[in-house]
Amino acid sequence: MDGAAALGTASLARPSARPETSEPAPEPAPEPAPSAGQMERPQPDSMPQDLSEALKEATKEVHVQAENAEFMKNFQKGQVTQKGFKLVMASLYHIYVALEEEIERNRDNPVYAPIYFPEELHRKAALERDMAFWYGARWQEAIPYTQATRRYVRRLQDVGRRQPELLVAHAYTRYLGDLSGGQVLKKIAQKALALPSSGEGVDFFTFPNIASPTKFKQLYRSRMNSLEMTPEVRQRVLEEAKTAFLLNIQVRVWQPGAAAVPPPLHPPHTPPPRLLWGWFCAAEGAVGRGEARLPVLPLTSWLLSPQLPRL
Repeated sequence: MDGAAALGTASLARPSARPETSEPAPEPAPEPAPSAGQMERPQPDSMPQDLSEALKEATKEVHVQAENAEFMKNFQKGQVTQKGFKLVMASLYHIYVALEEEIERNRDNPVYAPIYFPEELHRKAALERDMAFWYGARWQEAIPYTQATRRYVRRLQDVGRRQPELLVAHAYTRYLGDLSGGQVLKKIAQKALALPSSGEGVDFFTFPNIASPTKFKQLYRSRMNSLEMTPEVRQRVLEEAKTAFLLNIQVRVWQPGAAAVPPPLHPPHTPPPRLLWGWFCAAEGAVGRGEARLPVLPLTSWLLSPQLPRL
């Protein structure tokens, strides 16, 4: 909500006469200091009214990091390897299978139904074609399935089955990113990897049933804004959107061979370790849910960011 709180004029009361006494007047009790949670979390009255605007505001800090990521500069120069690209695409396959399975489970649930657009958005079939291109006819036996990707999949399954009201956060993070920055990176990948101009290998980025991505995103936002939710649920959705970003980051940072398992979730106020991968420039920080946090790193927006390029 963008409305500012009205400022009232404080009235100055005339001091009343006190009986003569040698005891000093008692000092007013100090106001209690706000808790860390109160300072970190925006209060309902300060939030944008529309859910789409609230999500944009809640993830703004992560987007600033994304915009300054060294990866974006490198990718724009065509510095992308076939090995790295294949791994990311395989991770996406597993993620979208899980996401769209939970979407189908909740297709008629009021907490998700208004943003159910399977013909326009769903990516599983396109990713199956990309897997066949990159990994061959027996791709189902060949594609990697990293521990970080498994963690992401488990979170999607938990949300879809136990907390479906949070599914909108994951759909927002994934699909609007696909329709935004992904379109730019598709052309760069085609050139850098010498891919066919007909689209083989990057079918994931093609949305044949969306004539205008800009208009569709406007429709999608309006449907998101129509979802009914309490202030408490809305706050949880905003926090889940941050979690979705961070899960995406981990998938792309932690590679097979780096360690047996991805780095653990970090408790609040615990500095995460530095993690390095060829596509990412590492940094330190923590944003996320109060009970557990993943490391925040400068990230590639083509798979994560609904605002890169800015909408």
